[in-house]
Amino acid sequence: QVQLVESGGGLVQPGGSLRLSCAASGSIFSISNVGWYRQAPGKQRELCAAITSGGTINYADSVKGRFTISRDNAKSTVYLQMNSLKPEDTAIYYCNVNVGLESGKYNYWGQGTQVTVSS
Repeated sequence: QVQLVESGGGLVQPGGSLRLSCAASGSIFSISNVGWYRQAPGKQRELCAAITSGGTINYADSVKGRFTISRDNAKSTVYLQMNSLKPEDTAIYYCNVNVGLESGKYNYWGQGTQVTVSS
């Protein structure tokens, strides 16, 4: 069984910063592609940023230049540094992780963490 624990969300003023963390635990053999998604009220879940096991990174145009995704494989943790936050960044943020277990490869979602950008 794998658990993903997200942290770091909260209320921040426009222009502020937050860092989200997503820590994976369990009998994990490997972690491959990881992504951060977000879902605003009334909207579909969208990809913000993704990073492969080889370090290739992709960002949505809406966050490019402001958000930075990174991973610490030793800690089985992925981060999303969010700078210059805007009200339109308000959403629930979810991490998504592809892991290899003894029994095969699986995809897991974090529980979500609320980010609210407001003055």
